[in-house]
Amino acid sequence: MQPLRGITVVSLEQAVAAPYASRQLADLGARVIKVERPGTGDFARAYDSRVRGLSSHFVWVNRNKESVTLDFKDPRGREVLRRLIAGADVFLQNLAPGAAARAGLGAEELLRRHPALIVCEISGYGSPGPYEGRKAYDLMVQAEAGLLSVTGTPEEMAKVGVSVSDIAAGMYAYSSVLAALLERGRTGRGAHLDVSMLESTVEWMGFPLYYAFDGAEPPPRAGAAHATIHPYGPYTAGDGKVVMMAIQNEREWRGFCARFLERPELAAHPHYATNADRNAHREELGALIAARFAELTGDQALELLGAVPVANARVSTLAEVWDHPQLAARGRLHEVPTPAGPVPAFAPPGPTGAAPRMEAVPALGEHTRAVLGELGLSGEEIDALVAAGVA
Repeated sequence: MQPLRGITVVSLEQAVAAPYASRQLADLGARVIKVERPGTGDFARAYDSRVRGLSSHFVWVNRNKESVTLDFKDPRGREVLRRLIAGADVFLQNLAPGAAARAGLGAEELLRRHPALIVCEISGYGSPGPYEGRKAYDLMVQAEAGLLSVTGTPEEMAKVGVSVSDIAAGMYAYSSVLAALLERGRTGRGAHLDVSMLESTVEWMGFPLYYAFDGAEPPPRAGAAHATIHPYGPYTAGDGKVVMMAIQNEREWRGFCARFLERPELAAHPHYATNADRNAHREELGALIAARFAELTGDQALELLGAVPVANARVSTLAEVWDHPQLAARGRLHEVPTPAGPVPAFAPPGPTGAAPRMEAVPALGEHTRAVLGELGLSGEEIDALVAAGVA
C-alpha cells in the first residue's frame, strides 16, 4: 500500500523531527531525497553507534530514503538544490531558524517560483514571535511546553523517555503535508506549512492544561501512576515482577474488590467509593492493594486482573518488546537493509494487507551521482562538484 507513489519530497533535514516526518511519507511510497552535508551528513548519524556501528536515531527515522550530499552554502550546490526542488512536490526542512531563508530557500521565495510546491518548515517555536530565533532541542521544548512540570515523581521532574516533542512535530508535519496534497489536488496550489515543536507539544498537553484551568491546582507528578485516577499504575508482585493495572469506572472497581482483592466490602467504603475518594486516600488504598500483589506472582496477578476484567499489562523491557507476542502474531517485524547489513524494523502502523515498504537506510551520499545525473549533470560536472567538496 503506497498511495504516495509518484510524489517527490526533497528534505533538508537533520536530527529527528523532519526525518521522522519524511520517513512517514516515504513509508507510504513517496520518493524522499534527503539532502545532507558533504563529509559529515545529518549530525544524527553520529549520535551513537549502537546498531552494528550505526546510530540508533538514524536507523529509526531514515529508511526508504535516498541520500544526496550537497553544500547548499556554496552557490554551485545551492543551484543544484534549487533544481532538485523545482522537480519536487514537497520541500521539507528543519534547519536552524532563518538558515533556509538566508540561503534563498524561504517559503515565500520558493512559492513565488513554484506555486504548486508544498513547503513545510519545522522549527522549535515557529515564526514570528520572541522565541523564533531560539535553538530548540527536544528537552528544551518539553520544558517550555509544561511537560516536565507534570512528569516524574513528587520529588523530581523527569523528561519523557523518547523524543516526544520531535515526534509530535514530525507527526503534525506529516499529517499537514498529506492535507496539503489533498488540497493541491483540488486547487492546484501549493502551501506553506509552519510546524513548531512547541505548539505540537502543547496540543498534547490538553488534559493537564484544562485540569489546571483558571488557576486550579495542576495534576501532581505521580511517577508511573496516573496523577488523578486511582488505582492506576504499577504494582510489584511477590516475585518482583511489576504489573500495571487501571480502574476506569465504578463497575470495574466493584469487580476488582470482589475478585482480585477478595474484599467486596471495600467497594462501598466511604474512603474508596468514588474515584475522587480513592484519589484523596491513595496512600492508604495503595498499601492495601500492594499487600495483595505481594501475595501473588506477576503471572498470577495478570491472570486475576484479566478475569475481573480490568486493564492490565506487564512492564516490558526493551528486549521483550522485540519479541512481543502480539506484535509477532500481527507480523509487524520486518527487516531493512543498512550499510551495516539488515536490521529488524517494525512496519508502520495502520496499513494492512500489502507488504510494507521496507527499503534501505542509505549510506551518506549513496545516491548523489544518480540523482544529480537525473538532473542532467554530466559525469565530469559531478566529478568536479565532488572534488570541490560541494557534493
